[in-house]
Amino acid sequence: MKITVKFWSYFRDLTECDETLIKIEEGETLGNLHATVMTKFPKLAKMKNSTLKAVGVDYQTDDFVLSDGDEVSLFPPVQGG
Repeated sequence: MKITVKFWSYFRDLTECDETLIKIEEGETLGNLHATVMTKFPKLAKMKNSTLKAVGVDYQTDDFVLSDGDEVSLFPPVQGG
C-alpha cells in the first residue's frame, strides 16, 4: 500500500520536505507507520511522544489501521499565547 505522509510546521524543517510517500504492508497501523517515518527521518524521533497524527482530517490513535491511498499528517502540538 502507498501512504502519503505530510509534514507541518517545523517538522518540514526537520525532514527538509513537505511530504513523502511510504510503502507499507496491508493491515499496518498508524503507530507502525510513524515508526517507519522516524527511521527514515531520524530528526523526528525526539518528538515521538508529542507528535499529533491525523488520517485525512481526523486525529487517530496509533492502533488505527491504514488503507491504501490514505493521507497522514504529522505535526507538533500547537502552542499559543
